Amino acid sequence: MIRCPRCLLQQRVCLCAEVPVVATRTRVVIVRHHLEQHRSSNSGRLANLALPNSEIVNHGGIRGPAQLPDLDGAWLLFPEGEPRTCAPEPPPKQLIVLAATWSQARRMYRKLDKLRGLPMLRLPEGMRAAGRLREAPSPDRVSTIEAIAAALRLLEGDEVATPLEALFALAVERARATGRSIQC
Repeated sequence: MIRCPRCLLQQRVCLCAEVPVVATRTRVVIVRHHLEQHRSSNSGRLANLALPNSEIVNHGGIRGPAQLPDLDGAWLLFPEGEPRTCAPEPPPKQLIVLAATWSQARRMYRKLDKLRGLPMLRLPEGMRAAGRLREAPSPDRVSTIEAIAAALRLLEGDEVATPLEALFALAVERARATGRSIQC
């Protein structure tokens, strides 16, 4: 089985040609757990491919804790605090997103001191995953790209969220077409 080096899906279902370019005002910094780096199910990678105003910072492994960029005007997308139904004023300049399993994300939050001082953006209650690339601890937990899309919808509108959601739906469809689990 040969994988695409960019999207990590099997070559026969590669979706690189379908990745949209989604321009945003908000910079998205995806802090990815090192164990997620080579997983085709890591949807943070897909978000980064589509968002030119984004970057991935790896956390853990031999490199140690993530070296975070300047966090001026940053908010952390995290499921704590009061859920938001409208954008904060002023809106965040940067959105920090943890791309990991739920337990890894909680540990990353505890270990990265710079994150704990950031204001938190909690998504509205009642979100349901449209599809799955892997198991979630509960039905209301969504993938990284779905969380980014929902946050950007809140901050910038449907025109930036919809292409990300469509990309994720395509990734789920293509993964199912392989007839295999794509978690590793």
